[in-house]
Amino acid sequence: MKFMKSSLTTLCYIEKDNKYLMLHRVSKKNDVNKDKWIGVGGHFEKGESPEECLLREVKEETGLTLTSYRFRGIVTFCYESGGGEELVEYMCLYTADGFEGTLKECDEGRLEWVEKDRISKLELWTGDLLFFDYLRRELPFFSLKLCYREDGELYLAVLDGKEIDTKAPW
Repeated sequence: MKFMKSSLTTLCYIEKDNKYLMLHRVSKKNDVNKDKWIGVGGHFEKGESPEECLLREVKEETGLTLTSYRFRGIVTFCYESGGGEELVEYMCLYTADGFEGTLKECDEGRLEWVEKDRISKLELWTGDLLFFDYLRRELPFFSLKLCYREDGELYLAVLDGKEIDTKAPW
């Protein structure tokens, strides 16, 4: 019997001077994102809207207060894990180009401004390359489903209801 556990999260890529603020996840133990580079964000708290979660998580992780942001898409992550458990995460994807405050250290890893053209050289989840491409091309609001095996291999990608190639050299 398969057991499914799901969560709701936000993820934001803050932009400045043709760079994204990236979080290198090196601090947390038992972290599915260990050693990966991702944006900032996290899990919804009870009763939060996506925007409330976004603003709270960005403030907690970076010290910054967003003043301009866009809801870019929904990303559904499916992960197979041991013991027949399937984890599903529904992530609200944002970009932001306005903020106030001073960047602080993050207890989840190291924050760094990374040139957009260097992003693909970082240690990322394979599917992240897809949505970085969609952000770069300014695609309208999208729904992207990414399914990973326990070993981290991307085996299924679906954009707006249509399966796409998981082996493409994005």
